[in-house]
Amino acid sequence: MTSDIETSLRETLTEQYKYAEQIGLNELSSGNLSCRFEDGMLISPSGASAETIAPENIVRVSLDGEWEGDRKPSSEWRMHAAVYQAQESAEAVVHTHSDYCVALACQLLPLPGFHYLVGSFGGNDVPCVPYSTFGTQTLGDDAANALKTRTACLLGNHGMICRGKNLKSAVNLAHRLEIMCRQYLLTRQLGEPELLTDEQWAEFFDRAKKVSYGRYI
Repeated sequence: MTSDIETSLRETLTEQYKYAEQIGLNELSSGNLSCRFEDGMLISPSGASAETIAPENIVRVSLDGEWEGDRKPSSEWRMHAAVYQAQESAEAVVHTHSDYCVALACQLLPLPGFHYLVGSFGGNDVPCVPYSTFGTQTLGDDAANALKTRTACLLGNHGMICRGKNLKSAVNLAHRLEIMCRQYLLTRQLGEPELLTDEQWAEFFDRAKKVSYGRYI
């Protein structure tokens, strides 16, 4: 029997999956969302889209890949599981193929510290991990390692992934990263942007801990 907590998480995951498409983070059946639940996770099913996803379709999966029900979990369940195993504070994971994140990832470029809000992901850049085939443990391990010191990273020739304190915050981080990648690619059309110095970053992080940005880092 499904508990009230599980029912609520399934409903929230469904809502946030649809919202991610509304704001342009996913199209068709690309991307996947999950949240930690008990000793495993709830994750969007394989082949899900905003039109077909529903609370009853969300798949309950253990961190070693055993799932319940007839629906298969997203093919990227290993990447989600690796993040939860590596980062105890991760309560939700969002993976998207959003346009500007993909554009940067296909150049195997990190998002550098061109704007102070890059710091909202936990450091002075957002790294890009090397390409690995989708659904593999190698991809999962690389992503999880990058997310030990950041709340988001780019996935080479693929997309992005981020972790959050809950599903809403994780989707918001994914949205923020897409915006920052767009702005970075726009400013590069004018030339290489000036990056913040180490001193400026130190001042930012000191200030961020005292105001609302502190909830991100």
